Amino acid sequence: MSTHTDHQKGLLITAIGGLTLTVDIPLIRLADGTPWTIMMLRTATTLLAGLVVWAVWRSFDRNAPRLIPGWSGLAVAFCYGMTGICFVTAVYHTSTADLVFILAFNTVFAALLSWLFLKERPRPATVIAMLAMIFGVLIIVGGSVGTGHLFGDFMALCSTFFVALAITISRASSEDMGFTALVGVILPLVLAVFMISGEGVHVNAPWWIVFNGAVIMPISFFCLANGPKYISGPEVAMFYLLETVLAPVWVWLIFAEEPTRNSLIGGSILIVTLVAHSLWQLHEGRKRRAALAVVHPT
Repeated sequence: MSTHTDHQKGLLITAIGGLTLTVDIPLIRLADGTPWTIMMLRTATTLLAGLVVWAVWRSFDRNAPRLIPGWSGLAVAFCYGMTGICFVTAVYHTSTADLVFILAFNTVFAALLSWLFLKERPRPATVIAMLAMIFGVLIIVGGSVGTGHLFGDFMALCSTFFVALAITISRASSEDMGFTALVGVILPLVLAVFMISGEGVHVNAPWWIVFNGAVIMPISFFCLANGPKYISGPEVAMFYLLETVLAPVWVWLIFAEEPTRNSLIGGSILIVTLVAHSLWQLHEGRKRRAALAVVHPT
């Protein structure tokens, strides 16, 4: 398969994952349950769906991706597990707008982690973009002081960090991590079952979260976890941005939850910076590929 075809495949896979992920938060809210119950149902159905798909795939193709490809796979599974715990906690402790805007911050963490562990030194334009995004997040977090959302914003930042760490490890290993992201839900599942043993199950509309875990999460996790195998980090980040833009719209339409002024200001800074930087990265990438094509014509 050519590099060009691989790139197109990566864009299509990641676009599907990004669009699917935009309905995750609305479905969690529609289920109307306690955090631990929602986490248990979401992760249990995700794990079951992932294992069923993997077993069917494996029965037809012995070369199906491994569930956990070595130590790097175990580390990625742990990161996605921590992401799930922090994400669901953030849903219940901050606004949807704050949460998804802060999730867009994963590109900053990804750039820093790539610099530290992959020796990919960021260019001056990337450093400027990182500083602008840090400023945007500070505006959002500053607006949460005294509103009770500060803990939720911190959980959102932790979720963002673990996503970036998972992407970095996946890029370093070049392994297929699609099913690894699904297996990673075992960690939040075990924690949720332990917590529910004391407080019981509380959910008013379980079908929403079952649909979320059985359909939405497997599709989005599998596609987005495979993105770094085919396309660059900035390109993957652009599709994560779909949730940042669309999730608040769905929540506003369904629940009439309007973002605060600070959230809109900080979020706008994040989105504009991320789009501008990602487009610049794509332009630079095309220039490099064109230069290589001239030097090494096929």
